[in-house]
Amino acid sequence: MLVSFRSALLMIAALTATVIAPAQAGPSAEPVLPVAASALPGVAIPQLIDPKGQPTLSQPNAEDSQSQADTDEIPPAVKPTGDLVSMVSQLRGSDAGSDELKCLATGIYFESKSEPLAGQLAVGQVIANRTQSGGRFPGTYCGVLFQRGQFSFVHGHSLPSVSHSNKQWQTAVAIAKIVDEGLQSSVAGDALFFHARYVSPGWHLKRVASIGNHVFFR
Repeated sequence: MLVSFRSALLMIAALTATVIAPAQAGPSAEPVLPVAASALPGVAIPQLIDPKGQPTLSQPNAEDSQSQADTDEIPPAVKPTGDLVSMVSQLRGSDAGSDELKCLATGIYFESKSEPLAGQLAVGQVIANRTQSGGRFPGTYCGVLFQRGQFSFVHGHSLPSVSHSNKQWQTAVAIAKIVDEGLQSSVAGDALFFHARYVSPGWHLKRVASIGNHVFFR
């Protein structure tokens, strides 16, 4: 009886050991799937972050940039209209705007400030014509004035000063701008020379026009 009871205990112990035995350390019969093969949820990367995680700035649209550039452009100055008197009234000012226009205005002022507007325009036109004479005269307004022996009011290498508050100076500035921009034609046309009526230099040149106190020649 005791032997049978011991045999029963041994059988129970054997069955229990079979059920709770630890798992083997060796490879399993079923393959293990790699982590990469598992189905992982995707993460959307915002457009303003580059692959390195640094913030990036969106590039402006080309059309928007052009539109902004057009908006920032300074509108062109409105050109004066009307006859010579109206243009002079619209352009009269103390500042010629550049050294070249200052030279042109100075020539007009000292040679014809007391002449009618048409006469001042003609004097300015002569100076401008000389700059375009193909090398016969200097190619700039200042160069024309400083050419030796051409204008009696020029002495040395500087121009005489003029008060810019002077109304006649402001008129000369307006005439200089009109001549420089070709806003009004002159009856002096392509004249390259002029002299006062009270002198007679004996030039053998073609007479082009006579305006106020000046005679113009080509």
